[in-house]
Amino acid sequence: MGRARKSKTSKRDKYASFGDMADESDEDADLPKDEAGRRKIKRQYGELLGIRIEKLRGRILNRERINKTIEGIYFICASCMKVCHSLDDGFTEDPANQNNMCGACTKALAAATTAAAAAKETGGGTPRRSTRSPRKRAAAS
Repeated sequence: MGRARKSKTSKRDKYASFGDMADESDEDADLPKDEAGRRKIKRQYGELLGIRIEKLRGRILNRERINKTIEGIYFICASCMKVCHSLDDGFTEDPANQNNMCGACTKALAAATTAAAAAKETGGGTPRRSTRSPRKRAAAS
């Protein structure tokens, strides 16, 4: 008695998830290989952490050694709450490791700070009140 052959459709169904990965790699086709890899890892971190990104914002996720002198850091930006890499997005390190930010958010924060300081300097701040009371004292007669 001979064996029954399996249909080829069952093999295709096993690897159906690889089709989704091909669509994501088409977006990164114009990027250098290392940058495309970092984007893929950032996407995976985002999917893996999911709702916990808000809890971990501003923290370092992973450090990697690119070569002997360059170190890459995956982190969650405290301002925009995206998974970022130090080589792609920039990195402003907080000494307490609670408020690490990407380069774009750091520039935006610095611009907002200087604009607020300039507005305060030109008189856009609150007006000063006089220290005298509005009541006049009665003259002693």
